[in-house]
Amino acid sequence: MRVPVTLAGLAAAIVFSAGLHAQQPQQPVAAPPEPPVKAGQSIRQNVSLVDVLFTVLNHQNKIVADLNRENFRVFDDEAEQEIRFFNRQTDMPLRVGLLLDTSNSIRDRLQFEQQAAIDFLYNVIRREKDQAFLMTIDDAPEIVQGFTGELDTLRGVILKQRAGGGTALYDAIYEGCQQLLKLPPAAGNPETDLRRVLVVISDGDDNLSRHSRGEALDAAQRAGIVIYTISTSINWILTDQEAAQSDPSNRKYLKDEGDRVLQQFSDESGGRAFFPYHVDDLAQSFAFIGDELRSQYSLAYVPSGPADGKFHKIRILVNTKGLQVRARKGYYAIPAAAPSSAEVR
Repeated sequence: MRVPVTLAGLAAAIVFSAGLHAQQPQQPVAAPPEPPVKAGQSIRQNVSLVDVLFTVLNHQNKIVADLNRENFRVFDDEAEQEIRFFNRQTDMPLRVGLLLDTSNSIRDRLQFEQQAAIDFLYNVIRREKDQAFLMTIDDAPEIVQGFTGELDTLRGVILKQRAGGGTALYDAIYEGCQQLLKLPPAAGNPETDLRRVLVVISDGDDNLSRHSRGEALDAAQRAGIVIYTISTSINWILTDQEAAQSDPSNRKYLKDEGDRVLQQFSDESGGRAFFPYHVDDLAQSFAFIGDELRSQYSLAYVPSGPADGKFHKIRILVNTKGLQVRARKGYYAIPAAAPSSAEVR
């Protein structure tokens, strides 16, 4: 979990589990050094910002990256908030959790998934700047390759995977979020922010998870991790003529239950779901993902409402017609523990 911006001078403490993204807006006041924070650890602070990464698209689903602070308004549970910080996020190092479904349900599509994962890595991951880990999804999630920027190493591990067993998709998403939360700052520069992302390549089925779908989604929202999903399901009917007229990265319009699960994870976390027709269509999907990861905005605000422990909805409006904003749906406002006498001076 990232440490929110701290403003000195207040005795009362408020902590929001804001689902912090990997970036952090510039601080108006230099904060004193603080000890490292472990995942899941509560942090007492004076004022916490809710910061949100978001993407703006036009009516053609193309990214719009030249807007300014004045173009946006933000609402917290329908109450408009003051935007304290705003900037464009264009070139942060990526830390990607690549979740590959290797369960028996995708046996016939395993080669498709392997090619998809490899294409993603070589199209999106930049050498000596970005890193990824590989987790397989079957009876239980397993990290088969830890974080590395060596693409050939990741490729070799991907090609060794074989299909079999059940599907613990929700457990894998939950555990993937925990792994991303454990990440230290960028090597050599602790001030450098990181983008934390999950990419899930699966048919969306789940039959073994200990965690529920809600718990997995909750883990992503609390951590501020964006999830991109790529469906490998072939339970659809589409003629060649219809397919030729469609967006090759999103040709599927008869979605089954697994597709809807993948769509929910992406929509609720601020990512995108892709339903490619052929493996060759994946290049377009990855082009979209790569562009988004390097062409987003960030804003932050101090919520005017109470730290009530509830889920608060976030809504961002843009004042230009024909544009839409895609962002995570909200955050949990977790109240802080009362400060001890030693903490109040």
